[in-house]
Amino acid sequence: MSNIGGVDFLYLDEPSMIKAGVMDMHTCVDTMVEVYKLLGQGDYVMGGKNHNSHGVKMVFPKSSPFPNMPVDGPDRRFMAMIAYVGGRFNVAGEKWYGSNIENKQKNLPRSILMVMLNDAVTGAPIALMSGNQISGMRTGAIPGVGARSLARKGSRSCGLIGSGPINRSCFMSLIDSLPSIEEVKIFDVVPENAENLARWIMKTYPAVKKAYGVATAEACVRDSDVVNSATSGKSLPYINGEWIKKGAYVSLPAGIEMDQEFVLRPDILRVVDNWPMYEAWSEELSYPWHDSIELIGSYYLDWIKEGSMTADQIVNMGKIINGDAKGREDDDQIVLFGQGGLPVYDVAWGKQIYDNAVKMGLGVKLNLWEEAAMH
Repeated sequence: MSNIGGVDFLYLDEPSMIKAGVMDMHTCVDTMVEVYKLLGQGDYVMGGKNHNSHGVKMVFPKSSPFPNMPVDGPDRRFMAMIAYVGGRFNVAGEKWYGSNIENKQKNLPRSILMVMLNDAVTGAPIALMSGNQISGMRTGAIPGVGARSLARKGSRSCGLIGSGPINRSCFMSLIDSLPSIEEVKIFDVVPENAENLARWIMKTYPAVKKAYGVATAEACVRDSDVVNSATSGKSLPYINGEWIKKGAYVSLPAGIEMDQEFVLRPDILRVVDNWPMYEAWSEELSYPWHDSIELIGSYYLDWIKEGSMTADQIVNMGKIINGDAKGREDDDQIVLFGQGGLPVYDVAWGKQIYDNAVKMGLGVKLNLWEEAAMH
């Protein structure tokens, strides 16, 4: 029998995460730009056989003979999203969460998340932290990352489809990247929610001259220099390409319905966060992929299989940021930025906040073992 050394790790609750800067959107966008540079270089690993899997999802059956087993419902799932991020982060980790839209009736968020960081060499835990703010901020930061490279400079008007917490954080990054925004139109199937978000925007961002709810998605999209669609639930928002203004930057971090004829126009720039992740989905799930993963990138998978398009009509964001691929070519070009969410975001932002917390003396040190016996 031999003994192995002690292992400690840091536990960070949500108040500690907030003190450590998890809500700092400008720094989050900067950090996500770093992540995209690493993605473009290939200095990362995710799960699956092609090292690019979004994660492993567990969905309950639609019915069950077991009285205690939950059954399938809107946004009801468990998921583990694992990744290694290189560069200065040099850490492995995972985001683990359960989700159920009915949580709102219990005064809980739809998803409840934790993030674990591990030493990339030994596998020893480094930190266990509250993950909801990490996830919300990193999701919200990506439209702002895209806006830095893909939106027209001086963009003034912004249309938001959906008024939930994700679109709120998306707007935080958009206005951070595009401080010229002065008008915000919001469409939500619940008009009161749109007006609530409009009031929050006017209160939080005095440079915004007008923020208001509109009655239709069309009114939201028309004449908007920037569009961000982020909704959840049973029905997907539909964007007609005829509504989109010349030169608009359209950010799509959630499920969407759009017409193939418009999306595949030769003058449209189609950007995605990480095309190999969609290729991993094509191996893990079955065609038609948009039926399972309702993102615009899943449309691309379907259309490639059907022969309507080829993969070289899609550009990876990391390649654009690293200067290895062209971005926007002129002020009239419409840019569609499809996003699916990557575990590298959670791990990198979690590591940034962990480093801040250590410097600030935050969190509770927990002991896994002082000395563990091994046979």
